[in-house]
This record gives sequence, structure tokens and C-alpha cells, in this order.
Amino acid sequence: MKITASPIWQTLQQHRQQHADVHMRTQFEQDPQRFERMHETLPGLLFDYSKNRASEETLHLLCQLAETAGLAEEAAAMRRGDKINISEGRAVLHTALRLPADAAPVRVDGENVLPKIHHELDRALAFAESLINGSHSGATGKRITDFVHIGIGGSDIGPQLAVQALRPYHKNVRVHFVSNADDADIAPVLAGLCAETTVFCVASKSFGTPETLLNAHAARSWFREQGLHEADIARHFVAISSDVAAARNFGIAADNVFAMFDWVGGRYSVWSAIGLPVMVAVGESKFRHFLAGAHAMDNHFFNTPYRHNIPVLLALLGIWYNNFHQAPGQAVVPYSHNLRRLPGYLQQLDMESSGKNRTLHGQTVGCDTGTIVFGEEGVNCQHAFFQLLHQGTRLIPSDFIVPMRTPYRVGRQHRFVVANAFAQTEAFMRGKTLAEARAELAGLPEAEREALAPQKTFPGNQPSNTILLDELNPFNLGMLMAMYEHKIFVQGVVWGINPFDQWGVEYGKVLAKTIEPELNRSDISAHDSSTCGLIAYYRRCNATE
Repeated sequence: MKITASPIWQTLQQHRQQHADVHMRTQFEQDPQRFERMHETLPGLLFDYSKNRASEETLHLLCQLAETAGLAEEAAAMRRGDKINISEGRAVLHTALRLPADAAPVRVDGENVLPKIHHELDRALAFAESLINGSHSGATGKRITDFVHIGIGGSDIGPQLAVQALRPYHKNVRVHFVSNADDADIAPVLAGLCAETTVFCVASKSFGTPETLLNAHAARSWFREQGLHEADIARHFVAISSDVAAARNFGIAADNVFAMFDWVGGRYSVWSAIGLPVMVAVGESKFRHFLAGAHAMDNHFFNTPYRHNIPVLLALLGIWYNNFHQAPGQAVVPYSHNLRRLPGYLQQLDMESSGKNRTLHGQTVGCDTGTIVFGEEGVNCQHAFFQLLHQGTRLIPSDFIVPMRTPYRVGRQHRFVVANAFAQTEAFMRGKTLAEARAELAGLPEAEREALAPQKTFPGNQPSNTILLDELNPFNLGMLMAMYEHKIFVQGVVWGINPFDQWGVEYGKVLAKTIEPELNRSDISAHDSSTCGLIAYYRRCNATE
């Protein structure tokens, strides 16, 4: 039975209709203890969900929804290594990547995978440390100063987020990222490098990702153009891949190929060797703290009752707005410059995982799935899309992520940023009534006041979650990222979809393989008139080249 046909779904619909006119401002006025009952804490993290259009009854019903969907059973199946990614016949074990080496066995096809996980982790960390301490030098004996990570999608976004977020912990090797096939991405990176002191990392599970290989070949060509030899590639190129043979054919030494596992999807892989750029940036100790933070969130998720379970509450509130309030958008607002990649990371994590119109068993879904995720760092976005959130006609929930301490301590900048974050969540909740607007304009002539007051009213009742981190350190970043991973898993369970495949991503790639050679040929395969016209226009623009 689809979840939309369940009695609890119908009860939630009725509950939504019965409480449609309740304003959060009223809820706070009537219940001074609302925050006390609607926030959760873990060491290093506070989650405030009191500024939501939800009562205790709402939360109770939503937890029943998770129970009806079989969340406990699905979480247990994921944890023990069952092949819950049924469209690809794979286990889903990103949580195993952050388990301690002495944890209870986790088996895939009867094999305990923990020894393999820690073997590859130790190899990657040892290589990162060899770059940091200088024991791995370039072919000419010079110390490595720059590390260029070449990947795309899950092999790029998570590591890039973590490297930026942990900027205060960086060691002495500069880390760069190249992902886009547009040469405007790789050209400026190469322009600032010295081949003798640079290591390139090619991250592709199959060692066949078109965008990644295109950039890898461009990097290898540049490397040779700088006067180094083919044999030198072995000291300057490493790979993260499941295909050792393909990496060796590229010129990468087998000892410098770090394994990827079939049972970890790209967007869940930063905890594995895909996190090599993070390891190079911050070193072994801090990367292990990063894993420990994620593991702490895993323990919380797997062992905490739903009513106080942070990822579960995040997920259920998201479903509450998406499916019962018809609010498909979600703003993600980190009040931290170092977390500026978080909205892009969550776009992929959420929209690639949850953008499905079929259930696990191939039926059409009975409700909207996925969320349109967008965002920008605060306070910048207050001067951009916040106008729509405050006075627009759409309901758009928001997540505010705010570190409480800063390592930089420049003037009063941090205090100013925190104050703005707190003020915005209050403004979203409270709004401003017509009477309050009139009172603000009391010094104006009556006609002017009456004309302007309606423009200064805010409906309020805009929901927000606030996630406070004691500080943005490796442990807390690990908790934060794992929290959102579990949120996406919970929503997938409730909707009955597979959040671990991404077949829609593949279709355009297949068509591109047909179109690319046609851009330089006179013949064109059968396409629609628009595509044929676009190909013809490209040819005319490049006719003289």
C-alpha cells in the first residue's frame, strides 16, 4: 500500500486543515516553554525546531507516519548491509565508512567489509601525510605544494564543501578542485601551478566519467608540456577508482590507486578515499575527527526515539511542508562564509536522491517527492532572495546554520552575523501586523502613514529550523553532513522511493555521446528540429576555426 493511502496520511491531511489558521506568533505567546520542548542538543550542536507550523500533536502524527512507513526496519536493513538499493542490486553503507576499526562486523555478500574500509582509509591518509610532511616529493625532488582534485558530482561537491569549511585547519599543501568540462574551470587552475610541485588526483569510480577524463587528459597534456616526462606521471598523478587497470593505462602507479566501493554512492562518498583532498588539506588527525562526528550522528540517528531524533524530525517537517502545505522549496542559509558550498552540496544530496517519480517497485508515486533546494551564505542573501521569503506569496521553509564561535576574531563581524541570523528567524516567525506598522510610522501625516503601512506589513508564520554549531570544526562538520544524509534517507523511506540511484542523470550523457561528434561532421543523426538547429548554429559559429 502506498503511504498516501494509509490512515495516518489521511489523518495528517485533516490535521493540516483543522489548524490552517494557527499562527506561530500565537503559539509562542500561549506557550512560553515552546523552545524548551522543541529543541534537541548533541555535544557541539543545537537543533531548534520551535519556529515551525507544528504542535505536539503534529509531531506525534508525523512520528506515526515514519513508523507506518517502516523506518525502523529500513534503517536496520541499511545498517547491516542489506541491498536496499534494489535498482542497482547494491548495499548502502556510507555509515560503515565512519565506523571504528574494532566495530561489530558489517557484511556484504557474507564478507565483513570493515577491514577493507580501514585498509583503504589508512592508505589514503598515509599518502596525504606524505604530501604534508614532504616525504613524497615530485619527480625532480621538489616538495609538493599543490594538490588538484579532478572529479565531478559526488566526487567533487562533498570534498569541496569540507575543504572550504575547514579552512582554519589547513596544512601546507594548497588544494584545488576542477570539475566542470568547460575549459574556463581548469585553465586558471593550471595557470597558477608548477608541474614539478603539483599532484593531480583523478576521482572516478569507473575511470570513465567523461567530464573527469576530459580534464584528466588536459592535465596530463599540460604536465608534459611543462617539460616533464611520461614516466614522471607516476609521482604526480593518483586515482580514486574501482578500475585499477584503467588507471594504470593512464600512467598512474597501481600503488597510487585508492579503491572505491560499489556500496557507496558518489554523493555519500566523502567519508571514503574520495575525501583525499580533505585529508591533504587538514591531515590525518582532523580527518579522523570528521569521521568521528559523522559516526556520532549515526549513533544518534539509529538509537534515538523519533520524537527527539534530529534527522528524523528534519525529514518529517520537510514532508509536512512539501506534501501537506504544498511548499516544494527549501532555503538553506549558512551564516558562515566557510560553509558557502553547503547549499550546493545539499542541492545534489537532496534533489539527486529524492527527485524520483517511481517507487522502489516501479509504481508511480502518489505524492510530490524531493525538495527544490536553494540558498546562499548569510548575511549576503538578506539582500537578495529574503525579500521573497518575507513578503512573497509562497511558503518557503528555511534552515539556518550558524557557528557560535569564530577562529578569526576580526572586529565585531561574527557577533553581527549571529545577531542577523537570530533576527531573521524571529522576523520570519513573528511577521509585522498592520497595527505595528502604523505605530512605527506614527510621526508621518495620516494619509502618508495609511498609504505606507500596508507595504511594511509582513505575514510572518514562515517556518525555519536553526542548527547551531558550537564551532565549525571537523567533528561538528561531520555531524552536520551526516545529519542531512539521514534526513534524505528518512524521506525516501516515507515516500517509498530509492534515494541511492540516479538514472535520470545518465540519459543526457548518452545523448551527448551522439551529439559531440556531430558538431564536427556534416551529417546529423535523427534529432528534433530544435536540436538540429542548435548543432547547425554551433557549426556556423566555429566554421573558421
